[in-house]
Amino acid sequence: MRLMSDHNRDNECGETSSGIADSEAEHPPGTKILRHHVSEDEGGTRLDVFLARHTSEAYSRTYLQSLISQQRVQVDGSSVNKASHRLHGGESVQIIIPPAVPSTLEPEPIPLDVVYEDDDLLVLNKQRDLVVHPAPGHYSGTLVHGLLHHCENLSSINNIMRPGIVHRLDKDTTGLMVVAKNDTAHLHLSYQLQKRWMEREYLALVHGVPDVKKGKIEMRIGRDPDTRFKMSVVRSGGKRAVTWFRVEGVIDSEHALLRCELETGRTHQIRVHLSYIGYPVVGDPLYAPEYDDYGLEGQALHATRVAFEHPTSAEWLEFESELPDDVQDVIGRLTVCN
Repeated sequence: MRLMSDHNRDNECGETSSGIADSEAEHPPGTKILRHHVSEDEGGTRLDVFLARHTSEAYSRTYLQSLISQQRVQVDGSSVNKASHRLHGGESVQIIIPPAVPSTLEPEPIPLDVVYEDDDLLVLNKQRDLVVHPAPGHYSGTLVHGLLHHCENLSSINNIMRPGIVHRLDKDTTGLMVVAKNDTAHLHLSYQLQKRWMEREYLALVHGVPDVKKGKIEMRIGRDPDTRFKMSVVRSGGKRAVTWFRVEGVIDSEHALLRCELETGRTHQIRVHLSYIGYPVVGDPLYAPEYDDYGLEGQALHATRVAFEHPTSAEWLEFESELPDDVQDVIGRLTVCN
């Protein structure tokens, strides 16, 4: 797999072919101007949904909505201040990204298992019980705090609370994550995520043994109507979610190890999908509370492989990580008991 040339990639990602030069005359230094064309097929799409779709994971939908409310988004040259504005198709949309605000987060010496690092990015093996970025109830001790201690530079295009974060893992999900050290690398990696070129595979120890060797789960995911901090499969609304899985191994008559691949990246996606089809992840406190957790302090879900094109060298990089010791211990005990 090879990405398009720098010139074409800039146009596709929305930046003008002349870079930031056009914006510097009208806006403060560091401002980014992104431009996108609305296809006829996208007529009727909400403006915030369109922006989220075309900027992938580089910017959160909440952040994009704030830019709209600040009149930093223009449609055919006119500012729009409503996220619910419906596009007709054929318009030109311009996004004005203001310069990053210096982070007020304090670096913390949190141990990090870095498996690869260069001037553009790093790949790390995240441990259990580690929140990725600050959020209500977690204003210190996050992965971001550890990254600020470890790195001199991190990308700033997400927001000041998520510097460098290209994609996330849940607090108790272990395994490989990619972190961007500069904005160019971040946009390039996010573009690969958007186009599903970045490969991400997970291993999940589950209750039950599927009667098929592989399968596809395609079910929309939205907020659980009864418990707001949970997600659930929904018949209407929500977001499209697709998970591919195959049986990696049968542990015993009541447990299996599944290898899962994400086609989309929704909150708790693998956990929700596997629970819904009857194979919840072992140790999952939200989606398998009635099952034995075998002493695990979180779900037995591990990001075991990630592969992507390096944003500068274009080299194809692949990384793999073994299951953490606590999950391997549970598998060993189940195997012996069998």
